[in-house]
Amino acid sequence: MRIVQLLPELNEGGVERGTVELNREMVKRGIDSIVISAGGKLAEQIDTDGGRHICFDLCSKNPLTAPLRIYQLRKLLKKIAPDILHARSRVPAWLVYLANKTIKISFITTVHGLNSVNKYSEIMTRGDRVITVSEVVRDYIVQNYAVEESKIRVIQRGVDLDKFDPYRVDAEFIKEFKDQYSLCDRFIVTSVGRITWLKDYETFIQSIAQLKETIPTIVGLIVGGARDDKLDYLESLKKLAKENGVEDRIIFAGSQKQIAEIYFLSDVLVNASLKMGNIGRTIVESFAMDTPVIATTYDGLTNLVEDGVNGYLINTQDFVDLAEKIQLVRQGEFTKVRNNLNPEYTLSTMVQKTLAVYRELM
Repeated sequence: MRIVQLLPELNEGGVERGTVELNREMVKRGIDSIVISAGGKLAEQIDTDGGRHICFDLCSKNPLTAPLRIYQLRKLLKKIAPDILHARSRVPAWLVYLANKTIKISFITTVHGLNSVNKYSEIMTRGDRVITVSEVVRDYIVQNYAVEESKIRVIQRGVDLDKFDPYRVDAEFIKEFKDQYSLCDRFIVTSVGRITWLKDYETFIQSIAQLKETIPTIVGLIVGGARDDKLDYLESLKKLAKENGVEDRIIFAGSQKQIAEIYFLSDVLVNASLKMGNIGRTIVESFAMDTPVIATTYDGLTNLVEDGVNGYLINTQDFVDLAEKIQLVRQGEFTKVRNNLNPEYTLSTMVQKTLAVYRELM
């Protein structure tokens, strides 16, 4: 079996790490795994793990270059001759869909969230099979597009329990990281994710400001990189921190490779995402490291976070609510977070179900 995964780039984020993990697991099972993207920090890992990364511009939204890229992609796919094409984002999906019209390779898409409803997003429903990361996403696309529910498969995002294991952390990295950012003896509230408005870091920053008097040791740690087109937004966040008197309590640590250690050294993880923070990859990874989570939710979502069990739910864009829930985590005890992790959200389950979808089309 030869599988090609296609995504815009391989820098950071849940989609990117999921692609890298699936590549590694497919190689272990003797599957010929190829990833096509515009490259990035994680591209080398594809080859290191035994797959093959091909650098191709699947990132640009420039319609003027699209015809040439479609032609070039068609030639590339004919040469590779894969059994399955798996697109994980809208630009790659459009390019591969149009390139594939004459060669007719089995085509799969994964819908990772609640994209805006329009013709541009509709491409994610045109796969021979459509994978969604939750029942809510499935229901959303069924409601908004003419898509057959029979071709949709729900596969939850999975965590690698071997990599995210509190008994296997790099103690030296944790010590150096804490020393670098003066985190010793601090109450560390962390948010992990690229710098984008969807993560609602404004609410995160304002909640830290709300608690600076009642929790004198509190510090907000933001771990994630900013693309060139998001640098102005990053500066606006730094300005907001200064205006709220917490510029010395908000740490922008940029991209970090050792994410498991970041979760481990944190007292609580916050995912204040404007769209279904409760099912993000960061949630299950944090649980695996025995760290409680505070997250936003969405109507109809089967919540991973349970109040008082492994964290708390919060209202979207409500920094007062977030501050109150941070206080509750600080006052409570969360000692069996990892033990309560649903097996449905593990990497092994995710891989098994994804390969089953591939085999359906073989």
